Amino acid sequence: MDDQPDAASARTTQPLSGDLGPPPPAAGPRRGPDRGGGAVSAPGAALPRRTMPASGSGVVPQLLLALVCGGYATGAAFGWGSAELALTMGDFGLSGAAGLAAASCFWYGRTHSSRFRPAWLLFAASSAMAGFGNFVWGWYEVVLGRHVPSPSPADFCFLLFAPPAIIGLLVLARRPVTRAGWVCLGLDSWLIGGSLLTLSWSLALAHTAHFAGETVAQAALSLAYPLLDIVLVSMVLALHFKRSSANRSAINTAIAALALTVLCDALFTSPLLREHYRSGQILDAGWFAGYMLMAYAPWVAREEGEDGSRPVPHSGRPIAGSLAALTPYLAAAVCTLGILYNVLDGHHVDRVVLFTGCTVVLALVVRQGIMLLDNISLTQELAQKENHFRSLVQGSSDVIMIAAPTGILRYVSPAAAGVYGREAEELIGSELASLIHPEDLGRVVHEVRRFLAAPPADEPTTRIECRFRSGSGDWLNVESTVNRHHGGLIFNSRDVTERVRLQAQLQHTAEHDPLTDLPNRALFTRRVQQALAGRRVTDAGTAVLFIDLDGFKAVNDTVGHQAGDELLVQAARRLQDSVRAGDSTARFGGDEFAALIIGDGTRDPAAREYRILEIADRLRATLSQPYLVEGGTEVRVNASIGVAFADPGITPGTLMRNADLAMYRAKQAGKGRVELYAPQMQAEVVRRAEQATRLRTALHDGQFALLHQPVVELDTGRLTAVSAQPRWRSAQGILFTPDEFLRAGEPGRGDAARSGDGGALAELGRWTLEKAVEQAAHRRRAGHAVPVHVRVSAARLLDRALPQKHVEELILRHDLPSGALVLELTCSDPRVPLDELERRLESLRRFGVRIALDGFGSGYAAMSALRRLPVDVLRLDRELVDGVAESARLHKITAGLLRIAGDLGLQSVADGVDDAEQVRALRAMGCTHGQGQAFAGALDEHRLRQALDRGGYTLPGDSADGPDELLVGGALPVRSGAVGSAGALAHAPLRSHNETPVPPT
Repeated sequence: MDDQPDAASARTTQPLSGDLGPPPPAAGPRRGPDRGGGAVSAPGAALPRRTMPASGSGVVPQLLLALVCGGYATGAAFGWGSAELALTMGDFGLSGAAGLAAASCFWYGRTHSSRFRPAWLLFAASSAMAGFGNFVWGWYEVVLGRHVPSPSPADFCFLLFAPPAIIGLLVLARRPVTRAGWVCLGLDSWLIGGSLLTLSWSLALAHTAHFAGETVAQAALSLAYPLLDIVLVSMVLALHFKRSSANRSAINTAIAALALTVLCDALFTSPLLREHYRSGQILDAGWFAGYMLMAYAPWVAREEGEDGSRPVPHSGRPIAGSLAALTPYLAAAVCTLGILYNVLDGHHVDRVVLFTGCTVVLALVVRQGIMLLDNISLTQELAQKENHFRSLVQGSSDVIMIAAPTGILRYVSPAAAGVYGREAEELIGSELASLIHPEDLGRVVHEVRRFLAAPPADEPTTRIECRFRSGSGDWLNVESTVNRHHGGLIFNSRDVTERVRLQAQLQHTAEHDPLTDLPNRALFTRRVQQALAGRRVTDAGTAVLFIDLDGFKAVNDTVGHQAGDELLVQAARRLQDSVRAGDSTARFGGDEFAALIIGDGTRDPAAREYRILEIADRLRATLSQPYLVEGGTEVRVNASIGVAFADPGITPGTLMRNADLAMYRAKQAGKGRVELYAPQMQAEVVRRAEQATRLRTALHDGQFALLHQPVVELDTGRLTAVSAQPRWRSAQGILFTPDEFLRAGEPGRGDAARSGDGGALAELGRWTLEKAVEQAAHRRRAGHAVPVHVRVSAARLLDRALPQKHVEELILRHDLPSGALVLELTCSDPRVPLDELERRLESLRRFGVRIALDGFGSGYAAMSALRRLPVDVLRLDRELVDGVAESARLHKITAGLLRIAGDLGLQSVADGVDDAEQVRALRAMGCTHGQGQAFAGALDEHRLRQALDRGGYTLPGDSADGPDELLVGGALPVRSGAVGSAGALAHAPLRSHNETPVPPT
């Protein structure tokens, strides 16, 4: 069988009562000499305690063993059919069985290394002696056909059977660790052996010692066998309660084998069986079974603990402990019974009995004295340890309580006065359940019951946290480590109230906005998830509102950040007061808020929409009321609100994204309004994201080309500058303007930035700037020193994505002189900080960069920028130029703006000059420069160089062919075939620079 320990078998063989180990055996030879008195045995001491079979031991080997032993017993009972076969089976059959036991124990001892290895080798030697003895016995009876002489070599083999077995039993036993323990072990052995010797001598051995007609050798043999039996029985009883708990199944089997062998030997040496014994009879079946058990013993499934592993603990039984303590006294009682038997029967008390009895009494007195001294030492040590642990318990800052199985407190340490504010005497005798918070009691009882039902080895302790009533009536948070104690419980408790409060505070801080104390995004998301997970049929109409305060940044810029914080606190208070108790609000950061409105069960979609929109509009009106901030200043902001309903199957992330999209659509639609989410909004975001991907891919694949449109002086027609304009070359070779991308991709909080195309447009802006500067440097080296205009938004100029000093590094890298680069600044975003922008433009101007204000006349933002920013050039908005020749009103507005530019000493450029009438009107109003189809469209580098070589264009009224003829610089070159193919240039109709045809997909 497998020799590895089996945890399952360890559990099944472990006795529930916790016996310390298997009972030791009594051993002896196969049979004593054919002469002399009877031997004394102790079969009761040799009977092993019945245990459940180990799960690791196989059933097949056990059945095979039972069949072999049963077959031998059956043959012995019926005489084997013939006298010759009976002699053979009785002698050589037993020799073979003993030899098999010796080989099995020897093989196991050689192939398995453990601390029990010497014991199995000794048992192998003992079985070998028995096998040799039976072989010699059979040689005389079967081979030679005569009686076995006495003494014979078989007698010496049988005598050598006992010593190895005795030493093997000592190896299996747990040896004493102190000198007093060894002395007590020797005294116990003598007490048992002397008592058995006294009783045996009185009953039989005295007759054997005085048997007439025997030689000295025969008499010695007659006494040697029973004396060895007595020694074996003495060692067995002395070591019975000191055996090792490891490998219990194998040890019990070996003990049973030795016990059965010695029992049969004792029966053989009795006068009743000795005279009628013949080889092959039923008594040989006992020896045969003993040898076969010894052969099987090493291979029995072992418990955990052999091979150096940790032994399985077995708790001692009270009965076993009592027997262990009473063994010396029982032995003395047996000795006394032996002497009384001789006295009461009228026999003369033998000197051997008298001497042995005196030594037994003396050994008992010595042992009692040793035990008394040992008890005194143990008592002192126990008292010292008790004082030590009492000091630890009483001095501990934790409260130690012992509760009976009924829940009554039996002990409470003095630390209760400092922790609970209640004296220990006051708590003793009270029910533990009455001290625990009612809301925690059920959980505590459940945990205690579960803990008590769990195996102690698997779960020695548990931890419970609950609220405990203090002496002042307050509830303290208490953490207790719980252990078992005689069916009850030991609580090691400590006050963790401050820790719980700190954890709650940290949890609140992690889930709430520090300024407004509203839930933050993480907590709001969790509440949305809970609302969606727990929705019922009556919860229809649940919605999420995303709220943004329009104009909040202006409050920070004008009144200050302290006032902005006060406004946010007041807005949070208004928002919280405006929703129902079951609804939730949150602040996501900055001026963004959110609200979760739980549905009221209305099944009509129109009614649900009306109710939610009414709530949203009420919130918008409430949040748009004036705010009184620091210093009594009154400020106003508007609220843009997006609403999204929780449709069936929607996820929290999707629901919040929908509300976010609706809120940004409300801001795009004019701010200060409520927008309901529609699926088209998401489709628009997807479209823009795809558009941004195409833009980025085209940029990385080199599909963009940089064209330049001439800027003409209106007085002379001279070409004074060029304006860089990127174009996307499609797969069909058509050039498209990226104006749609540029309009949607302004940095900020527009859809483009949120959909991801803002990053792509930033890359396009960097590429345009770098390419324009590079080509301007090439033209300058070719002799065409004209400034290049590059359009850039104010937000993009301040964007962190644009590296610091990037423009300056470009100028230095390409060695452009001062004034060679003109940045056309767009200021359509009012959230751009003008102070920071002013500092950035001043730095660029000091480096030689000229600044043009684009879109002048299109709104308040341009006028504010003109007032604050250092500007060199004003570019009139195209909307003013388009109707300047037809509308008298626009004519006056444009004239006024040009007059302002002239008064400020600024150069003016009219954008979108497409016909002669606009040229004449603008020149008459004092506009200095113009750009548009009236002169030329966007030109590639080759046509631009041709225009630069000509130097200018003919103005209206300057040509001999007519006043209205203009020299147009030609059409834009486009690719009619594959990009890069020869002869692919063709002419296409003129196209305005701000057209935005949708590129083919």
